[in-house]
Amino acid sequence: MPRKGMKTLNWFSLKRNSAADTNSPSTSQSSSPSRRSFSEAVIDRTIEMAEPMITKWDPDTTTFAKVTSLFYENRREAKDFIKFVNNLHKAMHFHASENSRSDKLVRAQSLMQIAMKRLQKEFYQILSINRAHLDPESMSTVSSRTSRSTRSSTSEFDVEDDDDDRAAIAGESISEVEDFSSVVMADLRLIAECMISSGYTKECLQIYKVIRKSIIDEAIYRLGVEKLSSSQVHKMHWEVVDLKIKEWLNAVDVAMKTLFNGERILCDHVFASNDAIRESCFTDISKDGAMILFSFPEIVAKNSKKSPEKVFRLLDMYASIVQHWPEIETIFSFDSESVIRSQALKSLVKLGDSIRTALSEFETALQKESSKTTVAGGGIHPLTIDAMNYIILLADYSNVLSDFLAESPPPAKGFLPESYFSIADSDESPAPAISLRFAWLILILLCKLDGKAKRYKDSSFAYLFLANNLRYIVVKVHSSNLKYLLGENWISKQEAKIKQFALNYERLGWSHVIESLPREPNASMSPQQVKKIFKRFNSSFEQAHRKQSVCVVPNDKLRDDLKVSIARKILPFYKGFYNKYRDVIVKERHSSHVIKFSPKDLGHYLSDLFFGPVELESSSSVESSPSHTIPSALR
Repeated sequence: MPRKGMKTLNWFSLKRNSAADTNSPSTSQSSSPSRRSFSEAVIDRTIEMAEPMITKWDPDTTTFAKVTSLFYENRREAKDFIKFVNNLHKAMHFHASENSRSDKLVRAQSLMQIAMKRLQKEFYQILSINRAHLDPESMSTVSSRTSRSTRSSTSEFDVEDDDDDRAAIAGESISEVEDFSSVVMADLRLIAECMISSGYTKECLQIYKVIRKSIIDEAIYRLGVEKLSSSQVHKMHWEVVDLKIKEWLNAVDVAMKTLFNGERILCDHVFASNDAIRESCFTDISKDGAMILFSFPEIVAKNSKKSPEKVFRLLDMYASIVQHWPEIETIFSFDSESVIRSQALKSLVKLGDSIRTALSEFETALQKESSKTTVAGGGIHPLTIDAMNYIILLADYSNVLSDFLAESPPPAKGFLPESYFSIADSDESPAPAISLRFAWLILILLCKLDGKAKRYKDSSFAYLFLANNLRYIVVKVHSSNLKYLLGENWISKQEAKIKQFALNYERLGWSHVIESLPREPNASMSPQQVKKIFKRFNSSFEQAHRKQSVCVVPNDKLRDDLKVSIARKILPFYKGFYNKYRDVIVKERHSSHVIKFSPKDLGHYLSDLFFGPVELESSSSVESSPSHTIPSALR
């Protein structure tokens, strides 16, 4: 081995020094003695320099060479080893063109086999021992495919030391704070390029593929994704399928951001010098895992039992593939990986078909809902709660659903009267299909509620029922993505309808109480007339209060608005009449049977309205958060 600081053999300098010989007549033929002498000098010198290094690291000769890693023992020596092997290969190639039966070639070939055996051992050791430093997450942060140079780490025949430190990512002076993953990647690339250029591509790739494919396959399994058949999924209970979908959603995120991305980065770096090898290698190690990952949504979409509430998991999977589609196209960009891209696309198509079916089933179930029971006190109907929870959850996927609804015709304009929904829609400025679809679903719900309101024997209860349920719907719309889909104008129009329902309730439920009091009491009223008015009011109020005390209004604002409105129509007139004629009646016998309520007592009775009986006090729970359920009548 040359002393440190001494320049090693440079084949190009020998070539330049022999320029005069190549111009002489005696060198015009390739088989001339001077030509053979020159090639023999080159291979002799190359063998002389390479043999001590190669034999030193022959894994079959010494225990030291068997148990020690060249790249961990002395990185400078490892780099020199690579350079000697590259020069030996080049010299052999040059000498073989002059004398293919030379004994020197036999010796050089023997050395080359020893060197390749050593490099195979080193390649395997580096890949095996440094799994932690070569994990996909480290690869994803240590490098970028777009920023890496595809220049080979070694140049042709050049073993000069001048540019070594600039060409290598790391050397003996690596500090503790520097990224060790980059060092390992550089070592793998040096070995791979040396083995490939020396004709040992098959051996190199076999080691790499076995180790790295096992990492991908193991990672996919640890993420909870397994290869399932259609019959297996079809026989599973939905709870099991749902759990596997959750695991898949996490797995695809990790796989695309870390696992496959990191493996592509590592593969691109190690085999940067040959595009065909990079493609073949990455395809072979990633194809099986990627196909298992992206075939799962298709199998679920085709074989799981369909029902409206399961659509959200399908939407989650659809959205996940759409979200990762740019990464899918970038990471699996090779022609040989088109099958992976096709599988992801097939899963999208199948998921889309299942989602459309589920949405259609929900709409049909909503239209066919036929429960005949009324809600006590005119409260919120379970259909309103569950249907709105479902629609709100759908609205959270509005971006995804736009893809489906754009392909299906929106409801006819005749079914969406502007006066009812106020969805801006004209030939000049058509409403988005997604907005029309959600307006249509809510219209179906409101039509159902109109039918249920007619089942109340008392018309005042019917209007209170409509006010309560429409208020619930508006609150839910205002606090969700539906606000942006339906618009502020829609909300304003529904607020006006709620007020109208409330006024109709007051008119039917309290008008006889309001009308029992004179608007302007006559100063000349006789005691008998006063008694008659008090008794008429007592009877009307007791009757109305007894009937309306069972009513419930869960929404605080609507409840307060109703109580204030009713009180304003009753209390001022009663207080005026009471203050004016109380003294007249008190003088009479049995006055307590005439004046049953003081204005203060009346105010207390009115303030206690709309909380419903005790068993209905929990009705405010209808404001709870949405769940992935729909009413049993719609299932």
